Amino acid sequence: MDLNQLNFNHLFYFWQVAKLGHLTRAAAELHTSQSAVSAQIRQLEERIGEDLFIREGRRLVLSDTGQLVLAYADDIFGLGQEMLGRLQGRSAGISRLRVGSVATMSRNYQENWIRPALIDPAVVLTLESGVLEGLLVRLAQHQLDVVLANETVPADPDRPFHCQFLGSQPISLVGPASKWASQRLRIPEDLDGVDIALPGPRHALRTQFDALCATAGVSPRLRAEVDDMALLRLIARDSGWLTVLPEVVVQDELRSGLLVVVGHSTTLQERFYAITTPRRHRIEVLDKLLTGASTY
Repeated sequence: MDLNQLNFNHLFYFWQVAKLGHLTRAAAELHTSQSAVSAQIRQLEERIGEDLFIREGRRLVLSDTGQLVLAYADDIFGLGQEMLGRLQGRSAGISRLRVGSVATMSRNYQENWIRPALIDPAVVLTLESGVLEGLLVRLAQHQLDVVLANETVPADPDRPFHCQFLGSQPISLVGPASKWASQRLRIPEDLDGVDIALPGPRHALRTQFDALCATAGVSPRLRAEVDDMALLRLIARDSGWLTVLPEVVVQDELRSGLLVVVGHSTTLQERFYAITTPRRHRIEVLDKLLTGASTY
């Protein structure tokens, strides 16, 4: 089959059914009948010469060929959605920037990084958070322009990403000034038996910290483990325990004197990355953010 024989309307109907997993829901989404959707997919299968779906009871399951076609359809229609978004933004005299960030990253770091875009009246921002894998799926489908993460992405020829190092920050031990203003502790040597709050097991720092304590034979008294950095900030502020985290998470509390730094670790560093697709449409405001990347 030549490219000029490929009916993109058939492909679009297939894409909708593959995403929704159900003919009835796809027909409702497309404002047409279930029989019309079935007919479009049958014609695509006839052109390709292979089945795209396998019926399992009432479920439609993608065949191996269907999986392959879906991967390309995601790119084709994802780019189409991106094009329309860019054209709509351009016609309105604005730039749209869609940023995803992993839920374990500091909200303060994210705000610091996008700050130039916040003060630009010609930029409209969409900010999302979630687990890294889900954000990467949306990035690959061109539903996000960049993903901010605190870990790199493994090389995958089937799903190439560009990972740019933005900066890093050493980890600090912070505590309430009322109790710890005049004290200094070493990480991890002085933490044995100390009440402490830590980033949760999914955080990139946690494995490093646990390994450091195990090597030193130190066992802090774990009082809380928190994936969400905004919640960890509140615990650092209100619990009275010591907390291990990047200073950027509690930058406002440190400036106000509510919290103080009790110790530093140069061994532990949180690293920040911007993940993009190699084929991404160039967005001036994003290029400026990536060029001006620095540690906060």
